[in-house]
Amino acid sequence: MPRIRATPSVALAAPLCAALLLSMGPAFADETCQSPYMAKITGVEDFVYVWTLGVEGLGDGSDKLVTVDARENSPTFGKPIHASSVGGRHEAHHGGFTDDRRQFWAAGLSDSKIFIFDVAADPAKPRLVKVIDDFVEKSGGAAGPHGAYALPGRMLIPSLSNRDGTGRAALVEYSNEGAYVATHWLPTDAAPGGARIEAKADGYGYDARVLPRRNVMLTSSFTGRENYMRPLGDLMKDGEAMKRFGQTMVLWDFHTRQPRTVLNVPGVPLEIRWAWGPHHSYAFTSTALTSKLWLVHEDEGGAWRAKEVADIGNPAMLPVPVDISLSADDRTLFVDTFMDGTTRVFDVSDPHKPRQIYEKTIGAQLNMVSQSWDGQRIYYTSSLLANWDKIGPENEQFLKAYSWNGKELISRFAIDFTAERLGRPHMMAFGAASLYTD
Repeated sequence: MPRIRATPSVALAAPLCAALLLSMGPAFADETCQSPYMAKITGVEDFVYVWTLGVEGLGDGSDKLVTVDARENSPTFGKPIHASSVGGRHEAHHGGFTDDRRQFWAAGLSDSKIFIFDVAADPAKPRLVKVIDDFVEKSGGAAGPHGAYALPGRMLIPSLSNRDGTGRAALVEYSNEGAYVATHWLPTDAAPGGARIEAKADGYGYDARVLPRRNVMLTSSFTGRENYMRPLGDLMKDGEAMKRFGQTMVLWDFHTRQPRTVLNVPGVPLEIRWAWGPHHSYAFTSTALTSKLWLVHEDEGGAWRAKEVADIGNPAMLPVPVDISLSADDRTLFVDTFMDGTTRVFDVSDPHKPRQIYEKTIGAQLNMVSQSWDGQRIYYTSSLLANWDKIGPENEQFLKAYSWNGKELISRFAIDFTAERLGRPHMMAFGAASLYTD
């Protein structure tokens, strides 16, 4: 039976932490994109939690956290077995577990609500226990909470926007109990906060990830509410609006939460994935509008640099890279592209010279990818944003599961979320049925 291995809610000595994670690699089942501060699942995941956008006329029409049975010996394997509705549609987007993994925090982009689910009491049936509905007020004007990233005893909430709907964003901290702690605004040209600026500081935000042993946090950039809530077709015809997208990543001093360097990364860098190796001081991101793979790395002199390292598909065709997943051994990177519904696998054993080794069309549209720590199971979802998903027959809404043998993806199961009247599946997280014990 899978178990939850508790991780101390304090920053571990980095070399010890990294060595521990890697030495136990094959035993872990958890996603490779998780926070290093978070408790990890050992054994094979029992459930996949899917944060799902509601669709008018499908079921109750509300956003919901859907539990999918991933136990291969179960009579309901590969099927949705529970849905915890939050009431209404809030543009369900990203979320994450607290460091002790007892709660799952899920964010709504449209009205800045954060929904907190108890997953410890019954992991097969997460239960909504709290709603944070004053995020904008408490944060001092941040809006559009993008997700939740576990820190020791706290949750880090990157925002995409602010109360004015523009792009300047913030990092907002809450306690695990849901109490507001602090707001850290992203640097701009007018308010750099002491950061060195390579080209410009646009203030946009998106993802936030920490490399504890180097005391650094990296953030990426997207766009403001005035853009991400518009229909994609209208937005792409608006030349001025298309200029209002992120072109930067920020390297922060993690302990002080002070920005150190604003890196020039044009083309809208989205998801950030730090390497796990104890001597690997680098991260990958992909740029949505230029279809490039970027490496952010520490050079021999201790300075942090960002550089393009590979094309993703044909950039001229605008495949729109969205999500990426780095394997636990830092050797392979899965990259999803929304417009052509394709996942590509890159050999990144030399992070400065990635090379594509495989590709597969998953569906008419494709968004997120979650990979198990042992690298043997891969999960995909389809929805990007309610106003950006395709229409008509190409509006496929699915969760698909595959096995990966190092050479090809082999189908395990697929769920049509429209046929199941559940909505638009966005992000995924893994769950376990065992008690939360050491």
